[in-house]
Amino acid sequence: MRNILAIMLIGMIVVGVAVAGAQELPRFDGVTLRASFIGGGDYERIYERFIPEFEELTGAQVEIVFKGTGFDVDQKQKIDFAVGTVDYDLCWNHTSFFTQYIDFLEPLEGYFSEEDLAGFSEQVMSYAWKDGSLWFIPRHADISALHYRTDLFEDPELQESFEAEYGYPLAVPETWDQFEDIALFLSDPPEMYGAQFAGTEEALSGRFWDILMAHGGQIIDEDYQPAFHGPEGIKTATMLRNLYQAGAMPPGMVTFLWDDVAGTFASGIIAMYTEWYGWYSYFQDPDASQVAGIFGLARQPQGDAGIHSGWAGAHAWSITKASENKEAAAAFIKFITDYEPMLYEAEIGYIPVRNSVFETIIEAAEDADDPLAKERLELMQLQISEDFTPPPVVAEWLPISDVLYPTLQAIMLGDVEVEDGLNEAARAVEEIMRDAGYY
Repeated sequence: MRNILAIMLIGMIVVGVAVAGAQELPRFDGVTLRASFIGGGDYERIYERFIPEFEELTGAQVEIVFKGTGFDVDQKQKIDFAVGTVDYDLCWNHTSFFTQYIDFLEPLEGYFSEEDLAGFSEQVMSYAWKDGSLWFIPRHADISALHYRTDLFEDPELQESFEAEYGYPLAVPETWDQFEDIALFLSDPPEMYGAQFAGTEEALSGRFWDILMAHGGQIIDEDYQPAFHGPEGIKTATMLRNLYQAGAMPPGMVTFLWDDVAGTFASGIIAMYTEWYGWYSYFQDPDASQVAGIFGLARQPQGDAGIHSGWAGAHAWSITKASENKEAAAAFIKFITDYEPMLYEAEIGYIPVRNSVFETIIEAAEDADDPLAKERLELMQLQISEDFTPPPVVAEWLPISDVLYPTLQAIMLGDVEVEDGLNEAARAVEEIMRDAGYY
C-alpha cells in the first residue's frame, strides 16, 4: 500500500498538483544560511530533495553545520546558546524543547503573516506561541493511536466470557476504565499480555501524562505547582501498577523503550497499546510482524473528564536571534513548510501539519489495497486537529520527567505506595520549579 500511495503522491508533485515550487521568494544572492538540523534516516532525503531547489530559487546557499538526533541537537544548541557560540541562522526545534531556547530565538510574528499561517493545524499552531510571540513553524507532528488485535475482539468465545464477567460487551475500549478491564481479561501470560507501555525515561512520563490529561489532571498547574499527585494522578498510577502487578503487562516492561514495545507488539503477544503511527508499515509487513492484517487503530480512550488522550509533539523550524540573515532564514522556513515539501514528508511517513496535505493523502488512499489506509489517515487528522496536547510548555519538562519516570517505575514494581511515591515526586518537582524562579 505504501508503495502505491508513494507513487500516487509523487505523481501529484510531478504533474503540478502541488504549487509550492511556484511560490514567489525573494532573491538572496551571496547569502549563506548556516543551519543546525535534525538528521539521519529519511530526513536526509528531504534535505537532498529540497535544499537545492531553494538555493536555485533564491540564490542563497544552505550549509548544515550540525546534524544529529533530536537529543543530540538539543544538547548542542543548549550549549551554544549558553556560551554564546551560535554560528547558525536556522535551528531545529520541538514543542517539548523550545521553551529552553526562547531567549536565544528570533520571534517570528514579524516574518509570517496570518495568511502564511492559515493552512496549518490550528491545534498545533496554538503551541508555537508563548508570551505573545511566535517561536517556531511546525514541519510534522507526532501523536499515538490505540493499536489493538482485531482477532481477539472478534472472537465469539471471548466476547461471551467477557460480557458474562464484566456486564458489558467486549469492544475496542472507549474509556481508560474499559481499557483496564479488557487488558486484565485478555491477559494469559506468557502467551498474551493485555497491554503494555514504554516503561522508562520520558516515554513513561509521557504515557502517564496521556492518561492523566484524559482524567482532567495536570503535571503542573497554572501557578507552576506540581499537580500530578492529586486524585487524577493517583488513579492513573494505580492503573499502571494494577496492570503490571497482575501480569497484564510483560515482565521487565519498565526497561522497554519505543523499539522494544514495537517489537513486542509485532511478535503477537500484546492485545492492545498506544503507539505512534510510524511503525505502521512494520506492523503490516507479514515477513516481520505476526500481527500483519489482524490489528486495528482507534482514537485513544477518554478518561473521567471526557478528554481523549493526546500526548503529542511537533518537530519545527526556528531562527536564531544571533542570525544576521533573518529574512533569508524566514524565506527558507516558508519554502520548506509549504505544500510540496510537506506532501513529500507525508509520503515518506511523517504526520503533516497542513490541512491541504491531509486532504491530498486521504484522497490518494481512496483506492489503496490496504483497507486501513484511508481510515488511518482520517484518524490521524482527527487526532492532530482535536487531541494534540504536548507536555507542559516549560523549560523544566525534561527535569520533571526525570523525577516522574523513576517514581512510576517504583510504583509499578511495588517498591513504593502510589500516594507516597507521587507525593515525594511532587516535592522534588516543586523544588525544581522553585530553583528555576517560578515562585
